[in-house]
Amino acid sequence: MAEVDADDGVVEVATERAVTTITLNSPANRNALSSVLVGRLSQALADAAADQEVRAVVLTHAGGTFCAGADLGEALRRGLSPEEATAEGAKGMVGLMRAMLAMPKPVIVVADGHVRAGGFGLVGAADIALVGPNATFALTEARLGLAPSIISIALLPKMSARSVGRYFLTGEKFDPATAERIGLVTQAVADSGELDGALHQVLEGIRKASPQGLAASKALTTAAILADFDANAGARAAESAALFSSDEAREGMTAFLSKGKPGWDTSQA
Repeated sequence: MAEVDADDGVVEVATERAVTTITLNSPANRNALSSVLVGRLSQALADAAADQEVRAVVLTHAGGTFCAGADLGEALRRGLSPEEATAEGAKGMVGLMRAMLAMPKPVIVVADGHVRAGGFGLVGAADIALVGPNATFALTEARLGLAPSIISIALLPKMSARSVGRYFLTGEKFDPATAERIGLVTQAVADSGELDGALHQVLEGIRKASPQGLAASKALTTAAILADFDANAGARAAESAALFSSDEAREGMTAFLSKGKPGWDTSQA
C-alpha cells in the first residue's frame, strides 16, 4: 500500500516499493517555484533522503508545464522588494539543486510538459531525466536581459558545449529529441504512454541495487559537479541578482509581460 502525504497541496508525495514520487501540483501557475512550493519540495527531498527504506526519488508534475521557474510575482505580492524576491528565488533554486545532487539516492525527473528557467535546474540536477512528446525546452533568459546563471552550474556538465553555445544565447525552443541528443535528458519517448514503461525499466534496475551501492555509485557521478557547485553558487547567485536589478532586465521583463519588444530586439519575428 502506498503511503500518501496528508497535504494534498502544491506538492504531493507518495512512497511505494522503496520509491518516493514527488509531484509538483500547482498547474495554475505552471508549477512555478513559489515560497510554499520550494519549502514543501525541499522538505519532501529531505524526508526521502533520510528515509532508509527509500531507494530512489521520482520528481514529476501535474498539468502541461513541468516547472516554469521562480514565482517572483508571488514574492512581490508578499511585500518583498524586487531585489529581495530575486535573492529569495536564487536561494531556493540553489537549495533544491544541491539537495538533488547531494542526495545519496538517484533522483529521476519525469516530464511531459514545458520546461523553462528554474525547471532546467531541476532537470539538470537529476541523475536521470525521462521526457515525453509534450515536453518543450527554451532558455530565454538572454532575451530578457538576464542569463541562466544559477542553473548553469547543473546544465554545463550535462549539455554539450556546442548546445549551450547555441541555446544559452538564442533562446530558441527545442524538442525532446534534441534535448536527448545534446545531453540535457537521458531519454525522450515518442508517446506519452511509453513514459511509464521507461520509468519502470529504470526503477527495476535501481530496486536491484543496494543502498550502499547506489550511494557510492551516485557519488562518483556527482563529485565534480558538487565541487563546482559549492565553489561557484555564491558568485552565480550574485550575478543573477545584479542582472535582475539592471535597467535592461526591467525593460526586457516589461516588454515580455506586455507582449511587446524591448528596444534591443531587431528580429523580424
